[in-house]
Amino acid sequence: MYVKLLDRYILRNFVQNFFFGLFCFILIFILVDLFENLDRFIDKKLTVFQIAQFYSYFIPDILKLITPVGMLLASLFTISRFINFSEFTAMRSAGISIYRYLVPVMTFGLIITLFSIYFNGWLVPKSNRLKYSFERTVLGRHPVVNIIPNIYIQDKFNRIIVIGAYDKIGQKCSDVSIQIFNKDTLNTVSSRFDIKEMTWDSSKADWRIKEAYKRSFLSQNRESLEILNNIYIADVPEIKKITVDPELILKKDFKPEELPLTEFKEFIENLEASGQDASKEKVDYYSIISFPFASLVTIIFGVSVSSNRRKGGAALHFGISIMVSFLYLGFVKISQVFGYNGDMNPIFTAWLANIIFLSISIINFLRTQKT
Repeated sequence: MYVKLLDRYILRNFVQNFFFGLFCFILIFILVDLFENLDRFIDKKLTVFQIAQFYSYFIPDILKLITPVGMLLASLFTISRFINFSEFTAMRSAGISIYRYLVPVMTFGLIITLFSIYFNGWLVPKSNRLKYSFERTVLGRHPVVNIIPNIYIQDKFNRIIVIGAYDKIGQKCSDVSIQIFNKDTLNTVSSRFDIKEMTWDSSKADWRIKEAYKRSFLSQNRESLEILNNIYIADVPEIKKITVDPELILKKDFKPEELPLTEFKEFIENLEASGQDASKEKVDYYSIISFPFASLVTIIFGVSVSSNRRKGGAALHFGISIMVSFLYLGFVKISQVFGYNGDMNPIFTAWLANIIFLSISIINFLRTQKT
């Protein structure tokens, strides 16, 4: 019973400090961004409600970034408070070690980490989509382009579709190439359709082809040519149906930050299927999964720093949190450069910062426990 009460007491103090840290950092982010964009808001004559709406879309992305920082701040504040009020000494006198203290804190950190994977992978992209839409339509940033160029889509395991340009308003594709590969080998093209233009027919939910050339590659270096005109994709025996529709094409125009984790993975697979280098996208994908685990790393680091009984107030701990966060994020950005260039494995690149900072945290933690 005593241990359970102590766990609740530790957890209550830690959670309070964690949410206090989140609130402080969110406020700082918003104030800095507000002062930076105040002129633009005034020029666009935004109301208070519109500004509040914009930052409601921005807050999830801020939370994604500062959650590990909040964990670090909570670790520093909580254990230093216990030390300053001699509560930590009382715990040790009762035979409760720092390792036992970490049990409720690390449990809470693990819950936040698992939730953050879902939050960062699915909820943040949705809010980013709303934020970018607000910036395009209200603030005039990143103006919407009606023509989307160079679209590559893996339609089936043996079929690749390349679209030269897509007209959003007219729902028309131009300079389309549909390449069908041999199902047995997948390294030879059995037929190819070069379509000058195809238009989406919403009533039939199908593409209407205008002026197309079908090339069939036969054995012994022979090929046949056939001209197609005013025909639907469904009426072409070799194709019949493609998964590409205007909604899918519009998704291709989204930034990676706007794509949920599952769609981001499909985006990478399509890039690779079309022969493009997806190193950058892979690093970003695996970073979405690895970054939440920084919360567990920062807990250990915070405990190792604050448990060495040095005197320090809230300002010092806040400063340490900022410094460590900048070092961590700086290292992440530097390592990502090597991953983007293909010099390092994308998975290793995404986890490298966590591995190094975890190693430093554990070494520092063990060292402080010996002194």
